[in-house]
Amino acid sequence: MGNGIACSIVNNTNFTLLEASADTKESSGGFMIQLLKEIKIGKTTVYITSTHVSLFIVAITLMIFALVVNHKLKHADINDTPKGILNVAELLVETIDRMVYSIMGSNAKKFHNYIGVLFIFVLLSNVSGLFGLRPPTADYGITLPLGLITFALIQYNGIKVNKTRHFTDLFKPLWFLFPINLIGEFAVPLSLSLRLFGNVMSGTVLMGLIYELLRPFAVGWPAVLHVYFDVFSGCIQAYVICMLTMVYINDKIGD
Repeated sequence: MGNGIACSIVNNTNFTLLEASADTKESSGGFMIQLLKEIKIGKTTVYITSTHVSLFIVAITLMIFALVVNHKLKHADINDTPKGILNVAELLVETIDRMVYSIMGSNAKKFHNYIGVLFIFVLLSNVSGLFGLRPPTADYGITLPLGLITFALIQYNGIKVNKTRHFTDLFKPLWFLFPINLIGEFAVPLSLSLRLFGNVMSGTVLMGLIYELLRPFAVGWPAVLHVYFDVFSGCIQAYVICMLTMVYINDKIGD
């Protein structure tokens, strides 16, 4: 009888926990990462989440945009004024070139392709919330690799240009400052990734809470907040991560 009571308590507890978990998942709205599908490959389980779907859509959109622009450029008449999607591409290229050359100067030619791809990817990821997606940059699993790629680029070019001075500079201006300088080096990817993640995630959470808590009244006016969190803040964060990347690289390789 005691075992039966214990089993009943356990079953009721499990049911309560499962019910609470379901309620939590339902109430989390669009600002939590949602598990969409589990795929078992042998003994390994692959989890497909809303981040993967959003990232896939962003990547496919960029690829289609690039292919369409490339096709139109090949068949464009150089004497004609650019129209439609070519206007958009020209605006992007000019904006990115101005940004890169104004900060990096003579080093711009080496890095404007990477900065351009980084800017467009982060910008599109940030504004994807306007189209009902959960921004991929609201997942630290996306922003951390971006920070690590930038960190690797900084270190590689620092070693390539400065050789051994890249390492001996860590002991300047005084040798006992080496630990602080070393921590500063490894803080770069964390700083870049956490800044982007924190700003995008905060906007995602706030909009999710507004839609969940004020659902009957969330008609029309949340669009104003989307303009700020998705468009304005998204553009600012894309610019900031590119600007800091360029400043860090320039600091290592000089003029």
